[in-house]
Amino acid sequence: MRKYDLLLVQREAMFFGPAFFERLFQQIGKTPLILDLDDATYVSYVSPTYGKLGSFFKFFGKTDNLINRADAVICGNRFIAEYVEKKGTKAIVVPTVVDTDKFVPIEKNNEVTIVGWIGTPSTFPLLQSVFPVLQKLAQEYQFILRIVGAGVEKIEIEGVKIENLSWNLEREIADFQSLDIGVYPITTAASLPSNWIVGKSGFKAIQYMAVGIPFVMSPIGVCAEIGEPGVTHFNAESAKGWYNALDKLFSDVDLRKRMGAEARKHCLENYSLAIQTEKLARTFKKVLNFV
Repeated sequence: MRKYDLLLVQREAMFFGPAFFERLFQQIGKTPLILDLDDATYVSYVSPTYGKLGSFFKFFGKTDNLINRADAVICGNRFIAEYVEKKGTKAIVVPTVVDTDKFVPIEKNNEVTIVGWIGTPSTFPLLQSVFPVLQKLAQEYQFILRIVGAGVEKIEIEGVKIENLSWNLEREIADFQSLDIGVYPITTAASLPSNWIVGKSGFKAIQYMAVGIPFVMSPIGVCAEIGEPGVTHFNAESAKGWYNALDKLFSDVDLRKRMGAEARKHCLENYSLAIQTEKLARTFKKVLNFV
């Protein structure tokens, strides 16, 4: 007798190494398998933080193995879906969503404007691409750059006051809520594969919107399709574009409030759990032949 009807493998829950355990669980009772993929983890690269050792543990070929074995793959964006479909596996695009009952705006009275970025050691090089812009802005505005999750002991930008914090799950929502302006730079010029960068699902932008934070981001990959540029956020494609966008947000508090409110509204209408739950449920039912 089967103990479960369906095997759902999420990226964060993958075991290290080959797909041995996933294959084993799938073979028990010939259980249908759905892979949930919100990042291009099939792209191999050498981590700028963890080096070749990190690549060894990631075992990049595992994602392709699971895609080939899956009955369907839930994809965080159309770029991942295109890759999956080329493998001959059914792809369903379900955007990465956020719990908008937990990620909520709060009233802030920061004495100094707080610009923030929350990420991982692997994506920290992307933030570094806008360091020269932040250095230039620091000559005109007083602000704190709050960096969370970089995994780097010491971060310095001349003239910029930096708060370098470790990532903490219990503090994650509060970290987003504490910001006045968010930044989300993405560049194919960084020391990371361009197809890995394009495969990012833009979750940071969605989290910014959920807490009502205006932000500036690079319109690369799915990020070019998130939100409404000029309404919920600003897009920036060059150093000049980054400077101009941040300059507007620094100099106009009312603009920040309006943009933050529109961002929250857009998130509720497009990226909340309630919006996408039914689509996810239909996917499960189809794989199980319940519909």
